[in-house]
Amino acid sequence: MIVMHIDVNSAFLSWTAAYEQQQGIDRDIRKVASVIGGNEQNRHGIVLARSILAKKFKIQTGMSLMEARRQCPNLLVVPPDYQVYVRASKTLREYLYKFTPDVEVFSIDECFLRFTDLNKEEALSLACKIKEDVKNIFGYTINIGISKNKLLAKMAGNFEKPDKCHTCFPEEIKEKLWPLPVEDLFMVGRKTKVKLNRWGIYTIGDLAKTDPNLLFKSIGVYGHMIYAYANGIDGSIFKASPPIKSVGNSSTLKFDVIDTEIAHAIILSLVEMTAWRLREAEMMCKVVSVGIKDKDFNYISRQKKLPYFTDCTKDIYKNICALFDKNWDSRPIRQLGVSVSGLEFAKFQQLSMLKDKNLLKNEKLDKVIDSIREKYGDTAVIRGIFANSELSPILGGYPDDEYPGMSSIL
Repeated sequence: MIVMHIDVNSAFLSWTAAYEQQQGIDRDIRKVASVIGGNEQNRHGIVLARSILAKKFKIQTGMSLMEARRQCPNLLVVPPDYQVYVRASKTLREYLYKFTPDVEVFSIDECFLRFTDLNKEEALSLACKIKEDVKNIFGYTINIGISKNKLLAKMAGNFEKPDKCHTCFPEEIKEKLWPLPVEDLFMVGRKTKVKLNRWGIYTIGDLAKTDPNLLFKSIGVYGHMIYAYANGIDGSIFKASPPIKSVGNSSTLKFDVIDTEIAHAIILSLVEMTAWRLREAEMMCKVVSVGIKDKDFNYISRQKKLPYFTDCTKDIYKNICALFDKNWDSRPIRQLGVSVSGLEFAKFQQLSMLKDKNLLKNEKLDKVIDSIREKYGDTAVIRGIFANSELSPILGGYPDDEYPGMSSIL
């Protein structure tokens, strides 16, 4: 078996640049110090993606835009366009399906491909073809890592960026993987790096040669996992379908919400994006959830199982509002989030006797609205409640919900 890891280089920035060029905009934001970032006037104005030149100013993903501007006064800040990213991600996956039906989504800009009929040389040749085709057809670059399992393929894809193909087969681990700093290993974060360094473990090779029982005693089952990863061992299965387990959306608010009516309006604006993404994936949900963070950063999350599958904006909104009303304790709200799970592909769902005629009509209406928004923009059609309101009719997007398609475990 051969596994490839596909990773779009600086995805949000690359997709924005490619889209601007398709629209005839005379600039390439990849060639200047630029970032994709949220609204600088709001509390969630952070760097979502950065150009190579921006990296030279030590601008990091997740950094506030204010801090980024201090490090680069002439920084170009481009607002995100989540619908562009969703379409770009979907189009890339559709292209990749030409080569194998086994495509596993890892996040909006990463996925794995599985092949059962390729040898190493054929795999490297195909990877180079895919990389060049993406560049020529879509106008942006990707990295491809190749190996026998997902862990090693992902590590190989990170060896050198951008626009590269690399291998890391089991026999190449000592040469290519072990010399790397231990923090480069998948699932080793900053805090773990400090602990490992304290124990004299500085490279992935050091970790691979450490007594796993000592790691288990010090950091539990996690120690066994990173020890296995350091030795290139990955027991995860390939999950080609469904591509996502949940779809979520959240937003840090401009002001603390203390009114139920306003909270409901914000929930609606979040559900608009969430339900649209659910339909984009051609899926339906059976579980809805709401997350509430108050001004003191206390957080609660509650969910409800529905008696039927749905992708209807109004239905999801109604059920999440009921959850919210039942669980909100009236403390001022700083952040609201919604999500749907228990997903199944829509084409496999039978009509439910529990759905009334209005719900079925609303589902059809949603699809018409989706097509209008895709053609003319996400605010081409808005709910009446937002017509004379300062609230955004559609809130949130992938950066705020921490990539629901992404799993921390391969």
